[in-house]
Amino acid sequence: MIRPIYRSALTQSRIISRSFSASIIRQSSSTSTGHLPGYPSSPFVSTLQKAVFDSVNANVVSDPNAEDQQTKKGIPTFRVLDGKGSLLPGVDESSLGLSKEEARKIMENMLLLPALDVILYNAQRQGRISFMMTSHGEEAAVIGSASALDNKDEVFAQYREMGVLLYRGFSLDKVMNQVFGTSDDLGQARQMPIHFGSTDHHFHTISSPLATQIPQAAGAAYALKRMKDRKENVVVCYFGEGAASEGDAHAGMNMAATLKCPVIFVVRNNGFAISTPSTEQYAGDGIASRGPGYGISTIRVDGNDVLAVRAAMKHAKQHAIQHSAPFLIECMTYRVGHHSTSDDSSAYRNRKDVEDWKRLDNPLARFGAFLQERGWWTEEEGETLRKQYRKDIVKQLDIAEHKPRPSISSIFEDTYKEVPPHLQEQRAELARLINMYGQTDAWKKELPKYRDQGKDMEQYLEKK
Repeated sequence: MIRPIYRSALTQSRIISRSFSASIIRQSSSTSTGHLPGYPSSPFVSTLQKAVFDSVNANVVSDPNAEDQQTKKGIPTFRVLDGKGSLLPGVDESSLGLSKEEARKIMENMLLLPALDVILYNAQRQGRISFMMTSHGEEAAVIGSASALDNKDEVFAQYREMGVLLYRGFSLDKVMNQVFGTSDDLGQARQMPIHFGSTDHHFHTISSPLATQIPQAAGAAYALKRMKDRKENVVVCYFGEGAASEGDAHAGMNMAATLKCPVIFVVRNNGFAISTPSTEQYAGDGIASRGPGYGISTIRVDGNDVLAVRAAMKHAKQHAIQHSAPFLIECMTYRVGHHSTSDDSSAYRNRKDVEDWKRLDNPLARFGAFLQERGWWTEEEGETLRKQYRKDIVKQLDIAEHKPRPSISSIFEDTYKEVPPHLQEQRAELARLINMYGQTDAWKKELPKYRDQGKDMEQYLEKK
């Protein structure tokens, strides 16, 4: 049941579901003969033209009061704030359920995320870390969704969701330990930078191959609903519109729908799958149009409107828990940064277009204006916080950069309860090589970078 709060959009039920046009679904007064497996209520029509359809209908196609409603087609986009940060007409502010403290926390994390992105991106360019991907332009989609979740909701991310961890209190030193691969890294330096994972924060380790997290999230949600003490929690799975083209996306969403798993799929449609624009990725109406095909309730939301994303996520979670069913959210946003530090987006898009997006639809500026209008925030506070963030980030970066890497022997640990024979052989071979070449110039330069400097391997030398 939808709470009577977002009158300009949610209460008009801008959520799409499986449907045909009204002229087609009108039931005949006569008794139907025969049935369709799975959908016995599906009406029969005898006109070919009426039976063919190439789109799904939203419950509300456009504002019924708008003069140009007949000219607007496609799935509607839910938003609460206009481009200048003011609430849209008809939105009841008190019903947003947003306190000053919550609003400030959202803004603080929306500022922390790009501060980290800038410094870590530059650190990669300086050769201090090996890889980086930023969230520039997508801060509202990430932080807005995080703000609507419980800290025990299970998260399966792609690689632009560091903000979810930050919102849950993941500290800067843990961020730096991961990207530098230090001996204090929770993952023992076995992952690429920004491939985070944290059991304490219910954040499952990120995997580089696209879309693998989607069926994993469906399976986790199936397990979650079978746990008596987790009935109020859901699984949240993030991915981009490019990943939605992978076969795992189909398998995961279909599995979630048929097994009625409480999982929320959050698609960040940022316009580009690396260099491939969304206009060349699919012919249908985005990713939201696929939801009804799986029998999944779906909403498309303005991904640069942090309050709209937050509202959509709250509703999605309520739906997933009450109905033990999946929900699909498509966040329409824009990737301002390059795909990664391995990419130069100027090769496939106009730099002016990027600058225009930054200027005309900046999620931080929109929410900042909303807060300032209520006296909850000032530009001076924002500038002071940015400077403090920079100091804190640079300090933790410097500390992590000078920490040792995990011990060499740790590479053989954690996968098996007992190290199997073939790994014992490999470990002994590595110990032999270190013993043989450890005093050469190249090895003498590298070994001190590891905890125990390779001496932990001496115990694995085979005795002659």
